[in-house]
Amino acid sequence: MTGWSAGGSFPSTMNSLENAVWSALKSVQDPEIKRDVVALEMIENLTVSGSGDVSLKLVLLTPADPLKEQFRSDVEAAIKKVSGVRSVRLELEARVRTANRGLSHQGGARAPGVSSIQGVAHIIAVSSGKGGVGKSTVAVNLATSLAREGARVGLMDTDVYGPNIPTMMGITEQPKIEKTADGKEFFIPPIAHGIKVMSMGMLIDPDQPLVWRGPMLHSVIQQFCHQVQWGNLDYLVVDMPPGTGDVQLSLAQMVPVTGAVLVTTPQEVSLQDVRKAYAMFDKVKIPIIGIAENMSYFQPDDSDKKYYIFGQGGGKLLAQKFKTELVGQFPIVMQVREGGDYGRPITVSHPEHPVSQAFGAFARRVARRIAIMSAEGIDPNQLVQIGKF
Repeated sequence: MTGWSAGGSFPSTMNSLENAVWSALKSVQDPEIKRDVVALEMIENLTVSGSGDVSLKLVLLTPADPLKEQFRSDVEAAIKKVSGVRSVRLELEARVRTANRGLSHQGGARAPGVSSIQGVAHIIAVSSGKGGVGKSTVAVNLATSLAREGARVGLMDTDVYGPNIPTMMGITEQPKIEKTADGKEFFIPPIAHGIKVMSMGMLIDPDQPLVWRGPMLHSVIQQFCHQVQWGNLDYLVVDMPPGTGDVQLSLAQMVPVTGAVLVTTPQEVSLQDVRKAYAMFDKVKIPIIGIAENMSYFQPDDSDKKYYIFGQGGGKLLAQKFKTELVGQFPIVMQVREGGDYGRPITVSHPEHPVSQAFGAFARRVARRIAIMSAEGIDPNQLVQIGKF
């Protein structure tokens, strides 16, 4: 077996057929990053037998990559064009790469106080400028959709004053507490629908209001980030409280957030508040992954007509204004509300429902944009968009 030199040169021990296969692979480009699969180190364990049988591993940048089948077919087609190749055996694997976030603006030393969560590759903040837009619904279905794609996912509920995630995920038990040999205590997060979940709603009486000032909130976020045994996660989805307050600032100052998804409804009031949220994330140097428009329209089961109850086109206009992408649009349907009330998100209870499919496409697009950020070390909003997947 011959390996590829990351420096870009072919090893001297490579035979002419293997050399030709590597050259063919360099013709397969990622359509958004504009780099080939060899330069992106997506090819491993390439072997070429004397009789022309080729085997290799194609390592995707995320298990939720919407381009996985395109990559597979393009790689196989490129190799089969090489004269002398008889067969191709391709193994597909996904390996999430960690983004280098938490740096000073666009590079430099890590910002003071920012510390990675051990084992967590990416932290996705799901935020909104105001309440009532379905932010928690989007966060829950993003997490479950990523898990359905094969990713290792956690869900952190930082909405301390209104912690709805336990109800929406169907969790009734409290997290266990484990003590290490040196006396430190850690929460063991409950698991629901294959996702590790942590929320203040698991620790307090559901009818007990919290009347806390900023330092208390900061302490809770610190515990949820660094005193929970999250284990190895590809994505930690963080359901943020509405607005631009203490929790948002604490999270930004404490951990390297890969990026934020901003949730809005089409109506102008919601759009105004999302603009403020965008400005807040821009100020703390957290990239915007994209805009998710919830409650886009209502369509009765017995009709093809769509009713744009909260207006139309607001999410798209907002994405254009901020030079980002509208990564998802979700209509009003009864099953979404029922899933949240009964602890079985629509993506779990009705995976074939069109709205579940929309959440799946949304999750794949979010994962794809994060993968590009990790591969290039750039803000996703600097990318040239080639369309929706």
